[in-house]
Amino acid sequence: MLQAGCLMLPLGGCLLNGKPPDPALDIPANYDGAPRNPQAADAAVPKLDWWQSFRSGELTVIVEEAQLANLDIAAAVARIVQADAQARITGAALLPSIQANGQGQRSQSSKTTGLGNGQPFVDNGFKVGNNLTASLSASYEIDFWGKNRAALRAAEETAAASRYDKEVVALTTVVAAANAYFQVLAAQDRLKVARDNLVSANRVLGLIKQRAAAGTASNLEIAQQESVVGNLQASIPPLEQTLKQNKVALAILLARPPEHVRIHGGSLRAIAYPRITPGLPSELLAQRPDIREAEANLAAANANVANARAQFLPAITLTGAGGYESAVLKMLLRPESVFFNVAAGVTQPIFDGGQLLGNLDLRKGQQDELLQTYRKAVISAFGDVENALDAVRQTARRERVLGDVVRASRQAFDISEQRFREGTIDLVTLLQTQQTLYQAEDALAQARLAHVQAIVSLYQALGGGWLPKPVDTADAR
Repeated sequence: MLQAGCLMLPLGGCLLNGKPPDPALDIPANYDGAPRNPQAADAAVPKLDWWQSFRSGELTVIVEEAQLANLDIAAAVARIVQADAQARITGAALLPSIQANGQGQRSQSSKTTGLGNGQPFVDNGFKVGNNLTASLSASYEIDFWGKNRAALRAAEETAAASRYDKEVVALTTVVAAANAYFQVLAAQDRLKVARDNLVSANRVLGLIKQRAAAGTASNLEIAQQESVVGNLQASIPPLEQTLKQNKVALAILLARPPEHVRIHGGSLRAIAYPRITPGLPSELLAQRPDIREAEANLAAANANVANARAQFLPAITLTGAGGYESAVLKMLLRPESVFFNVAAGVTQPIFDGGQLLGNLDLRKGQQDELLQTYRKAVISAFGDVENALDAVRQTARRERVLGDVVRASRQAFDISEQRFREGTIDLVTLLQTQQTLYQAEDALAQARLAHVQAIVSLYQALGGGWLPKPVDTADAR
């Protein structure tokens, strides 16, 4: 037995000494196009309530209500409760199991049992007996190899992952609410552009009809302008539909019927463009909840591998029971009615058809899968930030250019309309400047939407709002 124990210790060391895999992450020093000075990067990191940076009171109300009422967030909170409960269930194996037992039994034997073979019946009366028992029993598995501790660690990491999953859901909900609200504003802007242009087109149509009545314009010119008016009228219903769909999407995010939600909206021109700097890439690993979730899942997989290795080793169990047992109630608690038993057992798997080895391979495979998932989450996060930074730059540039185009187109249309009234230009020139203005104004409204959505995407890529860094008391002095 001593030799077997000596052999088990080296075997246990071989099985339990598995090291967690190295993610081998290649973290860049800076984002492409981001400030190279870390102090400059710290100057405008996103705040926890980053949506307030757009300076829209209605947006703030919508986002904060979504955080409280959204059903996806509520479901994520319920998953946290389940994971915590599962961790408590798993952790119970580290503590002894104690049960209180009480039993009372009264029995009577049959008078006719054993009769036969011509034996005469003898009535000896009923045999009635009592048996009363009150006891405590306990069992405890010594976690010598850390099997139960590894299972608890896996459950705790899974519970931590559920919390990060809730943060992922919450961030996704906030981003969806912000984007839906901005789409409402963009649809309202585009509707205003279409309706204003429809008024201008009808004004030009009236001018052409006046000239036709005076004999200076033809029916062809009237038909051409009526075609422009009709196209503008046809562009309004899809925009109204888009506006309605995004208001309904906001209502769903708020977990309310669309009839009970009133979105006033306004214009994207009233939305402020916050300045965001991404900080350092290494900070992203501690900030993005999806990376933290993948990291927690990987840690749970590492613990599951340790648990699977420990299952190859002997399980040592202590059991005991003690109490009182008597046939007479008044004698139950007497010292002579005491009984007890104590036992220790060792169980060593010898042959299980490859179940334990298969379980270890399964856990290793899950560990490797989650390792690659973690690495992909990190690399994807860097890519998301790079794409978002470039999108913010490019959409801002496009918005500036289209703003200049709209101003020039407006000036050209005003001049051409005035000259058309004076009869110094033909209708073709007016139609060209008119169409250019309509297209430029609509493109500018869409460019504003793309710009604010790019900013929201950058907030999402950075993991939402950032906690303020702790102040170093030495530096403060």
